[in-house]
Amino acid sequence: METTATIDDFHRLDIRVGTILDASPLEGARKPALKLEIDLGPEIGVKRSSAQVTVHYPPDKLIGRQVLCVVNFPPRRIAGVQSEVLTLGLPDANGDVVLIRPDFAVPNGGRMF
Repeated sequence: METTATIDDFHRLDIRVGTILDASPLEGARKPALKLEIDLGPEIGVKRSSAQVTVHYPPDKLIGRQVLCVVNFPPRRIAGVQSEVLTLGLPDANGDVVLIRPDFAVPNGGRMF
């Protein structure tokens, strides 16, 4: 059964845009993943995230790409790395992650509304 969300539910999520500064394989992960360092602007700073995006994104092709992240979830430890933000994506036809990003460059730290 689906639950209807309210606008207040949406406002509780803090979704920001950031630029990937570094990407490298996440050693020890159960499923292939990358460790990302994302600049989320002066208010939030640089945060780490782990993301299972290896099918579509070689690490070097992610540097400089803007992505959307939930910044107010509690950190999680994944394969020995503290993942501080949740990088958002959508499944393709095979279930592999496609990252969500703005069509045009926007200032890091901008909040989705």
